[in-house]
Amino acid sequence: MNVTIRNPIEWATDQIKLAGLVVGSAGRAGVGTEELAIRPPEVRAIRIADLGDVVARGLDDFAAYRTDVIFLCIVYPVIGLALGRLAFGYGMLPLLFPLASGFALIGPFAAVGLYEMSRRREFGGNVAWPAAFGVIGSRSFGAIVVLGLALVAIFLFWLVAAEAIYQVTLGPEPPASVGAFAHDVFTTGAGWTMIVVGVGVGFLFALLVLVISVVSFPLLLDRDVGLGTAVATSVRAVIVNPVPIAVWGLIVAGGLVVGSIPLLLGLVFVMPVLGHATWHLYRKVVPR
Repeated sequence: MNVTIRNPIEWATDQIKLAGLVVGSAGRAGVGTEELAIRPPEVRAIRIADLGDVVARGLDDFAAYRTDVIFLCIVYPVIGLALGRLAFGYGMLPLLFPLASGFALIGPFAAVGLYEMSRRREFGGNVAWPAAFGVIGSRSFGAIVVLGLALVAIFLFWLVAAEAIYQVTLGPEPPASVGAFAHDVFTTGAGWTMIVVGVGVGFLFALLVLVISVVSFPLLLDRDVGLGTAVATSVRAVIVNPVPIAVWGLIVAGGLVVGSIPLLLGLVFVMPVLGHATWHLYRKVVPR
């Protein structure tokens, strides 16, 4: 019997497709056939200049919610600091950067509540942070959870890959201290190999997440569609807008880096702005 071992990206893609079929079937129980026969959402071409408006609208939503959004998003840097303490306390120093950069992989799922707040604001309602939990009442909540779990799985695969890269470069012994680790990383050939390979592999994981989630979570909140349709629409959005979406990915990555510099506390402001902006990006790419 032949056994084929696939890489994490292929496996995650197959699991998303399978989950889409399962959740789509369960979530559509009792829905009329006329709803199932609707056309896939239209995808519109946008320009790089449109991203400026997207960010401006995200900032406007952030300003409108003020401390409400800050209260909602304070959990992200707290979790990040806890992960950092874990890394230092249990000899997991080589995974500190992969843990921090993992925000880019789970961020689309973590920001679902922010999408919901921006969606409700469009209707002119008085929105406060409890409105973020309105996502629980969505008909597509099951699909949102499944896609979110898929992102968490991708994040875990990234940690496994990062640990493997360390083992074959600077490992297998754990670093003796922070100073020794920094010295080995930046002054040895093995250290630079770890950096280059790690950045390259991390880019592939980030690209996968961007492709499958750039508009899928907002679409699931906004319309009664299945997980497969949402992910397929996200893929089409990237195909139609390769350059603007690539620039958007750089904006997100840059924002997360800036937000992570002051002990991850900057994420209190960066996360809500990017979350709200993602909703407005969805509105531009997928017309009503």
